[in-house]
Amino acid sequence: MKSRKFAMTLLTFASAAFLAACGEVGGTNTGGGSASSSSQASGNAIGETIKIGYNFELSGAVASYGNTEKNGADLAVEEINAAGGVDGKKLEVISKDNKSETAEAATVATSLVTEGANVIVGPATSGASAAATANVTRGAVPMITPSGTQDNLVFAADGKTVNDYFFRATFVDSYQGQLLSTYATDTLKAKKVVLYYDNSSDYAKGIADAFKESYSGEIVETLTFASGDKDYQAALTKIKGLDFDAIIMPGYYEETGAIVKQARDLGITAPIAGPDGFDSPVFLEKAGAAATDVHYLSAFSTEGSEKAKKFYDAYVAKYGEEPSMFSALAYDSVYMAAEAAKGASTSVDIKDNLAKLSDFEGVTGTMSVDKNHNVVKSAYVISFSDGKVSGVEVLEAK
Repeated sequence: MKSRKFAMTLLTFASAAFLAACGEVGGTNTGGGSASSSSQASGNAIGETIKIGYNFELSGAVASYGNTEKNGADLAVEEINAAGGVDGKKLEVISKDNKSETAEAATVATSLVTEGANVIVGPATSGASAAATANVTRGAVPMITPSGTQDNLVFAADGKTVNDYFFRATFVDSYQGQLLSTYATDTLKAKKVVLYYDNSSDYAKGIADAFKESYSGEIVETLTFASGDKDYQAALTKIKGLDFDAIIMPGYYEETGAIVKQARDLGITAPIAGPDGFDSPVFLEKAGAAATDVHYLSAFSTEGSEKAKKFYDAYVAKYGEEPSMFSALAYDSVYMAAEAAKGASTSVDIKDNLAKLSDFEGVTGTMSVDKNHNVVKSAYVISFSDGKVSGVEVLEAK
């Protein structure tokens, strides 16, 4: 395993175009900018238990994310309660399905606040997280999205004021674009690339834009696909005729897995690199052994720490399958919530404690919450050969 440090600055894009990163589904929404930055509410008092609400995509288009996140969150709750809870109080889960729909995610957020949640974990996707933020803010209940990566989720409508009740456990889209640029240049030694991304996804577009800004080499061609596409032969035939060193492919597992398979079947052998949207068992189901010289960013690897290895073993023992980055992020989100609940009397106290979280050791790395409620943490590049993991590289941000 290699380890290299990069002095990376987390860019913030306040553009209203970035409305629904890591998995926007359902209807339209007004993004992070729709939420007010603060609340006059007193929040929900902590009673005999600490109530943790789940706002996950348990059915619908991105149920793969939501269900694995629920598994990770449930494991964390089980462990914390078995160890005596927080301040002697057990965690009580209120779980609801937002059906992978942004409007439903907003409704679920209100329902969880009404039912007395002291902290909420989820949604998994940025579109749903954006839709939920206004309602948790009005109720003064903090939410932690495990995997909502869109940059501007942290800001209110003015693009400057931080949404007090929004937190996340993962890095942001622009950071992924920068990391892909650095990885393409320093590791893949790519002087010329093809940028092929999901133009129907604000998540993918945000990463693509950040890559364009960061990459110092030549982008010989920019092509796009859309969520739900099945046949990529026309674009791949065009790509095959170009002179390039690597393909950079911001998108999600359903499409990117199929693209990798069709690209290799067509004889395209150049390295393919993508973001954390690749990180799902479905990606390998689609790509199979064609996933060779394929590299993607992830927030989790068992190579990260002993704590990560213990989580892996516990997850496999409980569920009979390997955890994904998403289950690990949800697991960390619950532990972040539990840490912030120490000494707290209300959901407002939990919010204040989350904002001060520093050097918290999770299974996805050591993280600190910055002034914008983003986490500063390391990332991993997972490499594949013949459909199997062939290497892990740690990229540490300063």
